[in-house]
Amino acid sequence: MTALATPQVGWKCAVCGARVPISTSLAWRCPHATDDDTHHVLHLEQPIAPLRSTGDVNPYVAFRKYLAWDAFAAELGMSDDERVALIRETDQRVEIVAGTGFQFTPFARHDLLSDALGFGASGGVWVKDETNGVAGSHKSRHLFTELLHLLATERTGVATWSSTETRPPLAIASCGNAAFAASTLAKAVNWPIRVFVPENAAAELTDLLETVDALIERCPRLPDDPPGDPCVHRFREAVAHGAIPFGVQGTENAWCLDGGRTIGWEMADSMERLSGPPLDRVFMQVGGGAFATCGSAGLFAGGLRPKLHAVQTEQCAPLARAWNHALDSGGAKNAGARWSDCMWPWESVKPSLADGILDDETYDWIGVCNQMADSGGSPIVVSEQHVVDAYSLAHKVTSINVSPTGTAGLAGLLAMRGDIADDERVVVVFSGVRRHFMPLPSMH
Repeated sequence: MTALATPQVGWKCAVCGARVPISTSLAWRCPHATDDDTHHVLHLEQPIAPLRSTGDVNPYVAFRKYLAWDAFAAELGMSDDERVALIRETDQRVEIVAGTGFQFTPFARHDLLSDALGFGASGGVWVKDETNGVAGSHKSRHLFTELLHLLATERTGVATWSSTETRPPLAIASCGNAAFAASTLAKAVNWPIRVFVPENAAAELTDLLETVDALIERCPRLPDDPPGDPCVHRFREAVAHGAIPFGVQGTENAWCLDGGRTIGWEMADSMERLSGPPLDRVFMQVGGGAFATCGSAGLFAGGLRPKLHAVQTEQCAPLARAWNHALDSGGAKNAGARWSDCMWPWESVKPSLADGILDDETYDWIGVCNQMADSGGSPIVVSEQHVVDAYSLAHKVTSINVSPTGTAGLAGLLAMRGDIADDERVVVVFSGVRRHFMPLPSMH
């Protein structure tokens, strides 16, 4: 196999500026982050130009030379062949459990949706469909590079545990797509995982987690808990006692910000082969923020710079509040040093049909704000009616079996449609398959 040169890459904290070499194993957080000061997040410093796919159907092989994980494994002494073999072997194990492995997901103009929203022939809505990906959402994209990192440390003998039998448990705070994706990957490699879920987590979801052998731990709010999600508090306590963070929050495990970029890289790769003008806008739903951070970063690395619109519901919108505070205190870009002045947990989270984006804190808000500032975009806070209408429209005019959370980006497009020209090219990402227990929208 021909060797691929890996661009120089490293980590830098977006808050305090601390740097961490890419060769550092089992480094999840900024070295200055503590239990009392979690306001740190490592971002990748990595040149990517030009972006080119090898043509492989697996995105982790197709874009391997751009993955920070590949640079890490190379630093540990793994050869090109060994790195590719680890991706393929792990992917095969994932396919056995999930029924599908990692591959490019569909991305194309959706003519019926474009017509329904009144776009012209030169504009329209491009849909990136993640619902048939591993575990039914984009979450596994972030987690796969975390898993490859762990497996590489084992293969090269730098893991802090002595054997697969003595692996510390993985841990995640979630009761939705991220939890199911993490548990699916964990089962594929026989790694124990603790999943911290809300006290009132739906039985249908916990039953789903049990199918992949997750150890479910319900998390009531304790009297002495600080503000924020009690699931995150219990998760952090588990990590402090030796569990490995295995979630999709860059503040807890920066490696999730590596693999998530493949979503944007795939879109950029597809658009390069299309004629006509470039993309004008991309609407991405935001809960914890890693999805919008990574997806837009991948697009931008591919030479595209559509305006990024980060979509939250009015029931819980800490990102829009942080954006406004950042604008008023020195600018929306590079606002990490102003974390405490801009981002804090939403005081009163209300129920929403799009329950998967009700994170009371946007953990990866800095990356999202940076990408919106760089692209001339903005956050969008949508009404619950927009959430319902987007879910209904998606099922009325497409055959994609997407969840209400997965259509939240479309809700943002509906909210902004009057300000968007008919010839603009816009993107929404449908991520999160509609499970059998989710209600179908009423069709009007």
